[in-house]
Amino acid sequence: MTRVAGIDCGTNSIRLLVADVHPETGDLVELDRRMTIVRLGQGVDKTGRLAPEALERTFAACRAYAEVIKELGAERLRFVATSASRDAENRDEFVNGVVEILGVEPEVITGDQEAAFSFTGATGELYGDDRRLVVDIGGGSTEFVTGNKHVEAARSVDIGCVRLTERHVRHDPPTAEEVAAIRADVRAALDLAAETVPIGSAETLVGLAGSVTTVAAIALGLTEYDSEKIHHSRISAAQVAEVTDRLLASTHDERAAIPVIHPGRVDVIIAGALVLREIVERVGASEVVVSEHDILDGIALSVA
Repeated sequence: MTRVAGIDCGTNSIRLLVADVHPETGDLVELDRRMTIVRLGQGVDKTGRLAPEALERTFAACRAYAEVIKELGAERLRFVATSASRDAENRDEFVNGVVEILGVEPEVITGDQEAAFSFTGATGELYGDDRRLVVDIGGGSTEFVTGNKHVEAARSVDIGCVRLTERHVRHDPPTAEEVAAIRADVRAALDLAAETVPIGSAETLVGLAGSVTTVAAIALGLTEYDSEKIHHSRISAAQVAEVTDRLLASTHDERAAIPVIHPGRVDVIIAGALVLREIVERVGASEVVVSEHDILDGIALSVA
């Protein structure tokens, strides 16, 4: 086994996985998995730049992760950066800061690479010959990937819970017009994704990332976030619709009182749930298989 560390830095959160991985079988033993909401993509959709305060929040998380990596003795580290840092004019500031703290250069990967990592991480424990559509709903983008053991088609589109919230939401709860604007963006993005990925041909819909797992936690009626109960749970299309409607009718304070919603997601979970609901309805899925394993696991496997 090789002890590796993987970091996934997205638009809303930065996450760390330290694991022992068998390089031939792909078996992975998790040692530490953690997430920090840093909102790196704050304002990027509007300004095209990473905000100074967003960079400092991200660097603070990197310093904390550096301590964990050192303590656990990971032999290799791979740092992958996704949507926000792809879009930013000043991404060199971000790259230089990460190199200084962690000693590795962040790889600003393409949407297709992001999709492939997500697919590998999410499907490694799934068995059967069914065609799968893996959907990774992030803060700035959403990845669509089809395949079984290997990726057959992938597309990344610029719809994510942070991007859509910043673009359209001005009221709490959002108005009908704001909800309609979000849905219109999602539907246009689904049309774009469908040009590359046969999103309607999959037999199994697999959902990843914080928006999906939060919707699942609410649907399961959990009183605290429990990744073991969420991982590989099956949430029906009706449950997705019900949770989305509940969130749409709620105020910021009411959402903050739901114990399974991370404080850093309270303001963006409505848009995330809407993205999930539109996808479920578009592909005609009866349920979503929820995975806690995602791009981080794919990154760790690639390191080994």
